[in-house]
Amino acid sequence: MSEKTGQPRLVVSRRLPAPVEKRLKENYDAILNIDDQLLGQDEILSRAAGADALLVSPTENLNAAFIARLPAGIKILATFSVGYDHIDLEAAAKRRIAVTNTPDVLTDATADTAMLLLLGAARGANWGMAMVREDKWPAWSPTSPLGFDVTGKRLGILGMGRIGRAVAHRARAFDMKIHYHNRSRLAPELEQDAHYHENLGSLLRVSDFLSINCIMSPQNRGLLNAITISLLPKGAIVINTARGAIIDDNALISALQSGHLAAAGLDVFDNEPDIDPRYRKLDNVFAL
Repeated sequence: MSEKTGQPRLVVSRRLPAPVEKRLKENYDAILNIDDQLLGQDEILSRAAGADALLVSPTENLNAAFIARLPAGIKILATFSVGYDHIDLEAAAKRRIAVTNTPDVLTDATADTAMLLLLGAARGANWGMAMVREDKWPAWSPTSPLGFDVTGKRLGILGMGRIGRAVAHRARAFDMKIHYHNRSRLAPELEQDAHYHENLGSLLRVSDFLSINCIMSPQNRGLLNAITISLLPKGAIVINTARGAIIDDNALISALQSGHLAAAGLDVFDNEPDIDPRYRKLDNVFAL
C-alpha cells in the first residue's frame, strides 16, 4: 500500500494499451513498464518492494524460486493471459498468494486464428502469397501448385474446452467431421455431433487435421512427438494455437520434411520469438 496515496501498489510487467494504463494509474499506485522491456526476475522483484500485487503476462516466468523471493506484502498475481503455465500455482498457494487469469476473453479470436491456420496450411497460403509478393508466379498450370481439401475431412481436436468447442463450431461450416480427445467426455449438449476418443492414439489415427487446443502442463510438454506423430494418417495437417512446447520441434519438422505430414499451421512456438529457424525454410509451414 502506498503511504503517499493510500492506494494498493501494483507492479505491471509489460506495456499495456493506453486506456488500461490510464485506469491503472487512477485506481492504483501503479508502477508501469513504459519502455515495455522484458523484465527479468531480479528486476521484477526490485520493483515489487512494498507492492501489493503483480500484473504479469506469459513472458514472465514466475517459478517456485521466484515466488519464494516475493515480498511478504504481495497478495495477488494477476496474469494477462488465459494460460497460467508460467506461474507455479503450488508455490503461490503455499504463500497464500491468489492467482487470477483471463479465461474466455480470447476464445473467439483463438478459434478464428485456428481456422485461418487450418485453411492457410491446407490451401498453401504460404507459397501462394510468396509467389505474388516475390513476383514468382508462373504460368497457370492444372497440376501445380495444389493444396488440400478441407470440406468433409476429419478434424481431430486435442482439448475440447471453450476454444476447442469454438473451433469445432467453425469447422462444422466446412462439413468437417469432428473428433476429440479430452480429459473427460463432454455432456451431450456440448459434444453435439463430435466423436469422443478416450485416448490420444485413437484420436490421432482418424485425424486428417489435428487442432491442438489443450492446456500446457508438464504432462503435455512434447506430447506431439515422433511416436504420436507417426500415428497420424499420412498427409495429415497439424494446427497449433495452444502452446509451442506441446510439440517436439525436431519431430514435427522431420515429419514435414519427409512428407508424412502434408503441412502445419502454427501460431505458437517453443522458445518464441527465438523459434527453430528451420520452420522459416519449409514451404509447407503456414506460420503466424
